[in-house]
Amino acid sequence: MNLILKLLLSALAVVIIAKFLPGVQLADGFTSAIILAILLAVLDAFVKPILVILTLPITIITLGLFLLVINAVIILLAANFMSGFAVSGFWTALLFSLLLSFLQSILYSLMDKD
Repeated sequence: MNLILKLLLSALAVVIIAKFLPGVQLADGFTSAIILAILLAVLDAFVKPILVILTLPITIITLGLFLLVINAVIILLAANFMSGFAVSGFWTALLFSLLLSFLQSILYSLMDKD
């Protein structure tokens, strides 16, 4: 139940960000946002750890700031895999990932703590 709630909150965050951030297009509204939230969860679970391990030296040198680049790459991968979601470029994907993380942390903090 907690996973479903987090996916729905992530989808809500995606809809809000796509509405206000120029360069991000989301077709079909909330249905595409739910699919995108699931796709981002899968990419974060399987692709992101591999990218983190492969880029560990540069991540250490940049004191972890390169993880922002990895997050933007995950957003761009999701845009390539999903036809109803488009991001205009790398910097838009970077800003989208920052805003998504910020909005998700706010929405997750509103969830009931069990």
